[in-house]
Amino acid sequence: MSVEIATSAIRTQNFRKTLGRLDIVLLSISAIIAIDTVAQIAAGGGAEAFTWTLVIGITFLLPYALVVAELGSAFHEEGGPFVWVRLAYGKLAAAISTMFYWITNPLWMGGSLVFISAATWNAYISPLPDGSPVDLLFKVAFIWIAIATAIVGLQYGKHIVAAGGIVKVALLVIFVVTVVVYAAKNGVHGYAVGDFSPTVGGFLAVTPVILFAVVGFEAPNGAAEEMRDPQKDVPRAVATSGLVSILCYLVPIFAILAVLPAEKVQGASGLLDAFKEVFTVYGAASGPLMFIAALLFVFVVLTQASAWMIASDRVQAAAGADGAFFRYFGKFSPRLGTPVRMNLLSGIIATVFCVAATLLLKGGSADVFTVVLTVAISTLLLSYLVIFPTVIALRKKYPDVHRPFRVPGGRAGLWVCTVVIYAWVGLGSWVAVFPGTLEGVLGVKYDFVDTWGVDRGTFETFTIGTLVVITVLAVVGYLSERRRPGYAPEDPATASAADLEAVAAQAREA
Repeated sequence: MSVEIATSAIRTQNFRKTLGRLDIVLLSISAIIAIDTVAQIAAGGGAEAFTWTLVIGITFLLPYALVVAELGSAFHEEGGPFVWVRLAYGKLAAAISTMFYWITNPLWMGGSLVFISAATWNAYISPLPDGSPVDLLFKVAFIWIAIATAIVGLQYGKHIVAAGGIVKVALLVIFVVTVVVYAAKNGVHGYAVGDFSPTVGGFLAVTPVILFAVVGFEAPNGAAEEMRDPQKDVPRAVATSGLVSILCYLVPIFAILAVLPAEKVQGASGLLDAFKEVFTVYGAASGPLMFIAALLFVFVVLTQASAWMIASDRVQAAAGADGAFFRYFGKFSPRLGTPVRMNLLSGIIATVFCVAATLLLKGGSADVFTVVLTVAISTLLLSYLVIFPTVIALRKKYPDVHRPFRVPGGRAGLWVCTVVIYAWVGLGSWVAVFPGTLEGVLGVKYDFVDTWGVDRGTFETFTIGTLVVITVLAVVGYLSERRRPGYAPEDPATASAADLEAVAAQAREA
């Protein structure tokens, strides 16, 4: 038995079966391994960051992979996470969770990834003064190259993203090998063994960042109907990409902490700082090698953005096709097979956010803008609070659907995995939205103003305000489609032939 969202105009689209198992693995690696956060994790938690990454890898990444393997292989319509929530809880819940899932990515690209890339270019490749016209040109070009990769079609875009995934892993492998050479020649200068002992303060400091960094197993299912054999390939791809991803976090984080003294681990720049330090073993060749590494780093970050645009734009487009968002954005290009309108919307949002960030971060609004950006990118974690429980709801609601892979351990195993990963994202979401509250309860020192640059009242005003705006946008899109002719009923099983024809006609006109 298979399940379709009968009322969705996504059924009127034509998809090319272009993703094989290796493509899914590389798309997952491109999405999951956030190379820009590797050093940020190390900087945020010090030596403890390695310990907590290992703990989260075992207790979150593993059960998360199992849950997504079941969902992705059993319910494989285009739109992935939207489809799962839509089938489990209805259109309104899917509209809101999908908006939170999607909006993270254009804001992350326009508010974080472009800045990391521009700073790398300025430091290691060619001068790029912050806020200058050439700086803005670089950032805007970065955004639209990433969007173009998502627009051109998976038969072409997948090769660009795959190249980014391969280069990403290769860069990290080269770094780790060079660290070994460096250590043999110069010794190490990082943390003592005792510094790796976990503490509550370190745990609360790095949990949201680590969780944000390691999610993404479900991303390829945004293009589920473009997979050749999702029932067989999704579980195996999840297993492969999961193993590669956790190693690509643990080993480089340990290497950074070993090479750089604690005071020199500086957030996003830390990885390239570590590259620069260890490349000294290559003598006169270190300069040219650093130039190449910086170019490859920018390329990797670009393809990382592209991977999430390819995935999340399809998820939001599926919501549009089903009338859970403005149906105008649910149209896929017949020629390219991509949600071009949704891609363009993401590009516009990222560009506006990028320009705003470039201007505001230079003035007195910098701290407030940083708060809004931090909350905006944490919405991805909030979306999982709705997505993860669908595995239990769908087991109960659609017991006869063929599941090529099931979370092991029967019903108990399913509940344990779901509760554990739900607890992790619940904790991560709380710490991101209400920082400092758990520290106060647990007696951990936390200077709110020193950490955020604003007082708690200002922080929470902008935090809650940002989340409310995103929720209102989702609800407005949902309600606007309810009032249009041909609106589809909530329960797919109650859709009449007239309903389906009206939806299909509306999609053709769009």
